Amino acid sequence: MSTTLGRRVTAEALGTALLLAVVVGSGIMGERLAGGNVALALLANTLATGAGLVALILTFGPISGAHLNPAVTVADAALGGLRWPEVPAYVAAQVIGAFLGVAVGNAMFGEPLFSASEHVRSGRGQFLSEFVATFGLLSVIWGVARRRATAVPFAVGAYITAAYWFTASTSFANPAVTMARAATNTFAGIRPADVPALVPRRGGGDGAVPVARACPSRRCPRNPRSSFRPLWRGRASPGVVNGTW
Repeated sequence: MSTTLGRRVTAEALGTALLLAVVVGSGIMGERLAGGNVALALLANTLATGAGLVALILTFGPISGAHLNPAVTVADAALGGLRWPEVPAYVAAQVIGAFLGVAVGNAMFGEPLFSASEHVRSGRGQFLSEFVATFGLLSVIWGVARRRATAVPFAVGAYITAAYWFTASTSFANPAVTMARAATNTFAGIRPADVPALVPRRGGGDGAVPVARACPSRRCPRNPRSSFRPLWRGRASPGVVNGTW
């Protein structure tokens, strides 16, 4: 019996909320303890986010696929792993969860629940960074899932950890996360005016779909979804086995 949509949507909301609590909370903690050393604060934020992603994907993957990211959800639907009528519910849950997570992260450190960020993140380099980050993220998810599906949570965590440092934007690669981070004037914040340019465009996701469809191995299944099905419970999952932030 497949998991009900309500349970999957709840898992997406909770998982995304916890992810944002990790991102915002570790950013605040890192900045407070780093003594003005931005590189050290970013390193603390990076390691916490990467580790948190692995834990959350392993936790919620068996329930909803642990997309935690509208870009992953849309790409999964484009490949036939998720029914299109279910996409709005997934995306709404992710966005709502992201803002709840920001509120929790702020509250844990005595910050206002919501406050407009003043951190400027603009420029062509930022936009290109988000295209690269999103394309790379989706490519990693489907590329690893075809060969060794159980390694996807760790591959995603490792990729995001690396992308924090090789992209100018610190790799948001997630529309829900990007929008919610505009509501915290802390280390992880994004100025609201910069959000439209940073929200991953369809280009990054659409560009990764052909990569997901391409199959260099003769053992790859004809149905893109079938390579994800056995991972968690030995039966069909509701969508792509893993997603990320």
